[in-house]
Amino acid sequence: MIQANEKRAVVIGSGFGGLAAAIRTQAKGYDVTLLEMRDKPGGRAYVYEDQGFTYDAGPTIVTVPFILDELAEVAGKDIKDYVSLVPCDPYYRIYFDDGKIFDYRGAQESLEAEIAKFSPEDVAGYRAFLKYSKDIFDRAFTDLSDHSFHTIWEMLKVSPDLIRLRADKSAFKKVGEYIKDPYLRQVFTFEPLLIGGNPLRASAIYTMIHYLEKTWGVHFAMGGTGALVKGLVRLFEDTGGTLHLNSRVAEIEVSHGQVTGVRTDDGRRFPADLVISNGDVANTYRKMIAPQHRKKWTDKRIENMRYAMSLFVIYFGTNRTYEHLPHHSIILGPRYEGLLKDIFDRKIVAEDFSVYLHAPTRTDPSLAPPGHECFYVLSPVPHLGGGQDWDDIKEEYADRILASLEKDYLVPDLRKHLVSKLMFTPKDFETQLDAFMGSAFQFEPTLTQSAWFRPHNKSEDVEGLYFVGAGTHPGAGLPGVISSAKVLDHFIH
Repeated sequence: MIQANEKRAVVIGSGFGGLAAAIRTQAKGYDVTLLEMRDKPGGRAYVYEDQGFTYDAGPTIVTVPFILDELAEVAGKDIKDYVSLVPCDPYYRIYFDDGKIFDYRGAQESLEAEIAKFSPEDVAGYRAFLKYSKDIFDRAFTDLSDHSFHTIWEMLKVSPDLIRLRADKSAFKKVGEYIKDPYLRQVFTFEPLLIGGNPLRASAIYTMIHYLEKTWGVHFAMGGTGALVKGLVRLFEDTGGTLHLNSRVAEIEVSHGQVTGVRTDDGRRFPADLVISNGDVANTYRKMIAPQHRKKWTDKRIENMRYAMSLFVIYFGTNRTYEHLPHHSIILGPRYEGLLKDIFDRKIVAEDFSVYLHAPTRTDPSLAPPGHECFYVLSPVPHLGGGQDWDDIKEEYADRILASLEKDYLVPDLRKHLVSKLMFTPKDFETQLDAFMGSAFQFEPTLTQSAWFRPHNKSEDVEGLYFVGAGTHPGAGLPGVISSAKVLDHFIH
């Protein structure tokens, strides 16, 4: 166990996992330096600005807000002094290809009324599913999200519970045991996509997302997710931490199996007693640690892991508003299972697509000029293993997506009112975020790549090296990456 006694720590990457780890480690008495390779903090939660529009690049959904309260309390602060969270209602509006609409709400009566519109007989099945989702949440999140899976024995201890809860089944198959209507099966299985999982393959463990959303709500940070990043940076600096931007780490220095510091690509050296990486786990090992120091996480093993999908994102602004839209929309295409297989298995960019449409000005008009609207639309696509030339296809793909939104009930006449447009492709995930294979979520969250089977929070190869973020336990998503920093409490004191 490491004890703080004027010791130095370096955190690589200022995504939410890195910020949470930096705050927690600073609170333990370490002198913490946070290194960010880009010109702004946030990692995947970067912010773009164009012609008066403010675009959150990455996560836009804040669930389980109490983990932010807990993070601030660790540092002796109150999160309300750093960020303002407001609830969204509905959580999501789900549009089906044939025009049907489902408003996904938290209130039990309202949600059951929506279910009954599609299939009255599935209301009872939904109630049974909700109980199952709560059982999963109570064990997999409450008990295990900050659990250390550093040894196989830790995994064996919880295996009976995972077997009892049928974690071996897919989310799609498990939901199908409770809910029969094909529309409702889509409603209650799309959520693993929010963390990079294929609902047809992701463990039923991830159905707990429904319970945590329904219980604590879906929230938005006023000022955008970037305002939450700024708030956590300020909290970190208020407790004595130091942030360096434009500081890409070229090497994690190791001597006799022990971390000694990091070196940036401009030659600066930061000595450290411990290093915490919030960078892409695969590329942290592949690019920052010499092969002779990696007996377990060799290049071959890393390349043989199964990687999550990527995303194609269009950030756009219009010179008119669309007040009828909710904050969050899920717009499903004509195929569900077939499209998922195209993305995850065949790795092709299909002619059809399903998208998530984010309209933050519905909640916070300050993110766009007066009378204007701010959006992003996100389409799940294969990672770079699909071999697509995104420089060649991005404009045509973007135009097809924007055209598909020009329905009266969505964003009519969108392209006529378009005044700002930025795009982010799987290639950009690789070049700008240093994400191996251009994956937006690192390792696909299957049962055999969860808990002990993921790269560990405490490196098995290098003493004094730790990992937080989407690529380690418990996984992607805001609650997951913030909880990953809490796992380190088992090792760093």
